[in-house]
Parts: sequence; structure tokens; C-alpha cells
Amino acid sequence: MYLTKEVKEEIFAKHGKSATDTGSAEGQIALFTHRINHLTTHLKKNQKDFNTERSLVKLVGKRRALLDYLAKKDIMRYRAIVKELGLRK
Repeated sequence: MYLTKEVKEEIFAKHGKSATDTGSAEGQIALFTHRINHLTTHLKKNQKDFNTERSLVKLVGKRRALLDYLAKKDIMRYRAIVKELGLRK
């Protein structure tokens, strides 16, 4: 499995306040980005997997909503997470 407990803890430790802080916007955005990257590579091999494509679109929407929330709440945190993850905006 690509997303083990250890990988999640590492993502939240790096981008959240701590390894157990799973509710922070930065941690969730980083987790969604990891999952989006995985699904993107899967879809490059399996172009006709429409269920995965739908899941990918939903994840991108969730990440966008969290990014919009963070931009309204604290623009400095927003800019930091976008730069750290290498997102376009």
C-alpha cells in the first residue's frame, strides 16, 4: 500500500505542528497532494480508469477548498505551504 501509517505520520510531522496533528490545514493539504500525485501516476498508466479519475477530481476540489480557506485565514501560512509543496499558485 502506498499510504502507510508511517508515511502519514511523516507527512503530518513535516507539514503539521506535530506527527499527531492530523487536523491542521497544512497537514491535510500535504496529504491530499501526496494522494493526488499517486493517483496521477496511476492514471497515466490506466487511462480508462474513470472511477479513479473521479476520485482525483474530488481530491483536487477538496485541496482547493482548503487552500482557499487558508488564504482567507492566514495568507502567510498559505504562501508557505504552496511554496513548500511546489503548487502552482
